[in-house]
Amino acid sequence: MVTGILLALLAGSLVSLQTVFNSKVNEKTGSWSTTTMVLFTGFIASFLISLLVEGKNTFSFQHMQPWYWVSGAIGVGVVFCLVQGMKLLGPTFAISIVLTSQLSFALLFDSMGWLGLEKIPFSWNQLLGVLVIVGGIVLFKFGGSKSNTAEKPRRALRSDS
Repeated sequence: MVTGILLALLAGSLVSLQTVFNSKVNEKTGSWSTTTMVLFTGFIASFLISLLVEGKNTFSFQHMQPWYWVSGAIGVGVVFCLVQGMKLLGPTFAISIVLTSQLSFALLFDSMGWLGLEKIPFSWNQLLGVLVIVGGIVLFKFGGSKSNTAEKPRRALRSDS
């Protein structure tokens, strides 16, 4: 269980890091170019690592449901929407909403046993947990002072002054 928690924490930090990088790439090029670059470099990296780790089993796709093949297309939507969300909302607010949506849909899929998942009984505590997170996002975004420092333009630091 500890390993799973550590891997989940690492995944969360990597998603946030990737989102910042994607945003910076998007500043120099368009959203579709960013999405293409991100997914292409991800393909190259995962393909090479798969060959090193799994060898010829990389190409073993027996007993896979046909609809699982759309996963890559879903990834296009993920990257594109993240890049646009970051541009419109800023990194912290966008990621907060993404993670809350992810948690909510995971709860729905688990509770219903959809897409071949083992059905896990729904509990009101789980829903309450999601609502607490939503409340935290609302408090984060709209609570506090009236002047939002994130909206103010940032001055570039000058090394010659």
